[in-house]
Amino acid sequence: MATTLIKNVRIINEGIDRIGDVFLRNERIERIDSSIDLATDCVIEGKGRLLIPGMIDDQVHFREPGLTHKASIASESKAAVAGGITGFMDMPNTLPNTLSLDLLEDKYRLAQQSSLANYSFFMGISRSNMEEALKVDNEWVCGITDDGLYFNQEGSILCNHPDFLDQLFQRCSTLVALHCENEPEIHRQLAHYASIYGENIPFELHPVIRSEQACYDATKTVVEIAKRHGNRLHVYHVSTEKETHLFEASLPLRNKRITAEACVHHLTFSDEEYATKGALIKWNPAVKTAQDRIGLVKALKENRLDIVATDHAPHTLEEKLKPYQKSMSGGPLVQHALPALLEWYHRGELSLTEIVAKTSHNVAELYRMVDRGYLREGYFADLVLIDLNNPWSDNDTDILYKCGWSPFEGRSFKSRICKTWVNGNLVYDEGRFNDSIKGKRLQFEKDRI
Repeated sequence: MATTLIKNVRIINEGIDRIGDVFLRNERIERIDSSIDLATDCVIEGKGRLLIPGMIDDQVHFREPGLTHKASIASESKAAVAGGITGFMDMPNTLPNTLSLDLLEDKYRLAQQSSLANYSFFMGISRSNMEEALKVDNEWVCGITDDGLYFNQEGSILCNHPDFLDQLFQRCSTLVALHCENEPEIHRQLAHYASIYGENIPFELHPVIRSEQACYDATKTVVEIAKRHGNRLHVYHVSTEKETHLFEASLPLRNKRITAEACVHHLTFSDEEYATKGALIKWNPAVKTAQDRIGLVKALKENRLDIVATDHAPHTLEEKLKPYQKSMSGGPLVQHALPALLEWYHRGELSLTEIVAKTSHNVAELYRMVDRGYLREGYFADLVLIDLNNPWSDNDTDILYKCGWSPFEGRSFKSRICKTWVNGNLVYDEGRFNDSIKGKRLQFEKDRI
């Protein structure tokens, strides 16, 4: 049986910060103690560096199948483990859209063959496949979502169809995750600015077109519907401070029926940067104001927002660097997410225990994962070793995204990901990868309602 002893590391877990040793046997953590002296196949000297549970990213678009000119499960999971992400949940807007159980299982088979990280895939939900979507197995599928899907020629998403959501929540026994923006309001603003600028709308107007009001109105609608039915709703990528006040702060996470997340780009960038970065920071929902960014961090600290995700959504530069109306929204983030979040620690605005909770513990709790998200004896050994004081720039390291670019180009980070273990296997080691063993399908508690 393979064993690894990690010595003299600073362990951040469940609100505790301490120096100790961690002993791994095969896929799991066997022992955590202040000092461990056991025969082992491999000793890793931690030298006081940080050891945390790997980030679990509940919102990625790895583009396979059908869009592999942008990304693949192999390429993006490689970038993910280099960034300290040990598990991901992928969206259904591949080609074909993941709207049937057969197509869903096809994606699991692809990941089984190629993913370095652990994985789960959302079932897509549209107004035409409710019966199929309701058949998902709660134990082996993370949930159902409309994120990234387009159901008619107008591209309408489900928050704009409250009658359908009423029907869905009446019948659904799994977690529903939704993208919330008021499309009629967006279309109105877009038509106005297109009448002035044509295709060449300034990117600075993206958060005006996809406005605070468009986000707030849609989020308020879906929260009210979910409250009526008592179902499990998760709201993706909250981008405005105003929206955060729609969510409960006082309840323990396990007791919440409605949860929400912030994304790395909304926590990092602001509308002031459209002038220099333009299309490279065009996401839906849009990056908003600096005050919104500060408000999102405050909501994370106060537990109105529960987790942090990436919404990693790569496009080629050719697809991005077009006039506003033709430029695709989204960008690659998984390799840089954890280092970017650790900058908030270095500025004294988020603690290490808060970062670990929002990127790992809370994701495992929110989705009711089995034996993931913590450094606990008996749990899977999904671990990340970090040097908090080893500065680097995005310009002097390899960009691993298949699309070949990063919105962080030109930025410096104080913290560096050194090693990543997935199920006890050292898959990333100071720039080197071991792809001989693949990640596992994530498992969840059967009853998550």
